[in-house]
Amino acid sequence: MFHLIFGRRGGLLALLFVLGIGMQATAWAETTLRIGYQKSSTLMSLLKLQGTLEQSLAQQGVKISWYEFSSGLPLLEALNIGNVDISADVADTVPVFAQAAGADLTYFAREEPSPDAQAILVPPDSPLKTLADLKGKRIAVTKAAGSHYLLIAALEKAHLTFKDITPAYLTPADGLAAFQTGKVDAWVTWEPFVASAERRQHARVLAGGQGLASYQRYYLSSSAYAKQHPEVLALIYRQLTQAGVWITAHPAEAAKLLGPLWGNLDAATVEQANGHRSYRVVPVTRDSLAEQQRIADAFTQAGLLPKRIDAQAVPVWQPPAS
Repeated sequence: MFHLIFGRRGGLLALLFVLGIGMQATAWAETTLRIGYQKSSTLMSLLKLQGTLEQSLAQQGVKISWYEFSSGLPLLEALNIGNVDISADVADTVPVFAQAAGADLTYFAREEPSPDAQAILVPPDSPLKTLADLKGKRIAVTKAAGSHYLLIAALEKAHLTFKDITPAYLTPADGLAAFQTGKVDAWVTWEPFVASAERRQHARVLAGGQGLASYQRYYLSSSAYAKQHPEVLALIYRQLTQAGVWITAHPAEAAKLLGPLWGNLDAATVEQANGHRSYRVVPVTRDSLAEQQRIADAFTQAGLLPKRIDAQAVPVWQPPAS
């Protein structure tokens, strides 16, 4: 439905123009910012909840439309085909897959590393004790998510490859269901799913991201939107930075606000999850893109990308000097 609605947008505007109201329709389109996000897009979700971003952009004549996605890959696919203009934060692996698919995207912000915000989980009574024990096991993971790279890095550390396991590519919701019902031996996921599984299913962390994957999260825009509306990106960047400072300084209050958005998670679970995220929003640097290259090379070597890509070829928008 999402694709069909926006896929017809061009034809609809042409029809409206013929009817004599094309100017109004075009003006409306030019002042609407379509933002894609997911449940783990904490800072953008906070801005949406508090209404601060909408209020600030309304003063510039910009209206926001919000679209929620189950994970990062379909979100960037929507960004690539023009169904959204801006993507809230996605894990570092996701832009690599989007770039390999030929997406014309621009980085405009990132959150500093949060290696503890993702983990390989096993049931509390699981016999699996080490990474080497993953050999021959069925493991749930979301394709192209940060957890996907964590699994690759963990297998490499144990001198294993994807050929040594049976991956089950599942959305977070389906991964949780498979984990709960014992259909998989392990589940690789990220916050707030990690904290929720630990507290509700008493899941045990087999391995976190420390020493394996730094887990940076990136904010992206279509390249066309970045060129046409740098002032909008600057405003969003400022508000994301402020939201990151606020959530770090007010963990209990933030947890109460975010709990209902995250499937009615209790405040203690949300606070635990947030404690594993840096939430420090900073510009994208060439150093961070060097890690993107390492991620891309790992996926290429694993046969999960069709060809090697140059991660530093993606355009980077820089916030104006304050």
